[in-house]
Amino acid sequence: MNAKQKMRHILDTLAEMFPDAHCELHHSNPFELTLAVLLSAQCTDETVNKVTVNLFQKYKRPEDYLAVPLEELEQDIRRIGLFRSKASNIQKLCRILIDKYEGEVPERHEQLTELPGVGRKTANVVVSNAFGVPAIAVDTHVERVSKRLGVAKLDDTVLEVEKKLMKLVPREEWTLTHHRLIFFGRYHCKAQNPQCPICPLLDMCKEGKQRMKPGGQTKTKIKATKPKKASEG
Repeated sequence: MNAKQKMRHILDTLAEMFPDAHCELHHSNPFELTLAVLLSAQCTDETVNKVTVNLFQKYKRPEDYLAVPLEELEQDIRRIGLFRSKASNIQKLCRILIDKYEGEVPERHEQLTELPGVGRKTANVVVSNAFGVPAIAVDTHVERVSKRLGVAKLDDTVLEVEKKLMKLVPREEWTLTHHRLIFFGRYHCKAQNPQCPICPLLDMCKEGKQRMKPGGQTKTKIKATKPKKASEG
């Protein structure tokens, strides 16, 4: 089985496991999605959704976020990690949207990555989910799963993982694959206590096979990616 055949088997298996995989960050427009993804850096989607349910009621437009003192916005998102730097980035981002884009979130990837708090991953999520442009955003789940299944090497950077996935996955399946890899990593192939005994992809996972041996402790460890700052979402 070559690399593309292996990837096809993975994609078909994930499709059976998670046919309805989707973005779990609650939003109703590109602006809210951008802020939600920015807030999700080093934070769970569940926590972000608990915060944005009130945040998006209080603030509707970029102007609204600039109409309050920074300290008030910080308190609004206090439950989220790195809330001070994220609040600052939100206000800076909103100022740029007003001054440069007439208050609208730009659709192009290179424009998005110029916004404070918006890195490559965030931009990929926004263009794919808000504007329908195929993209694979590599978060911690996508990175972990890709390396465990041998799609990427253990010491590959996030960008290298993304490029390998883009090469192996048909372009029209990029966005859906992103969601299914996240669901697989979030609900099945977890960082701790992955469900190896019932995993349909165990035969492709060296770490899983090691875990399944008597007294199995994994000898291979995925090299941790250097934690991102809030401005690198």
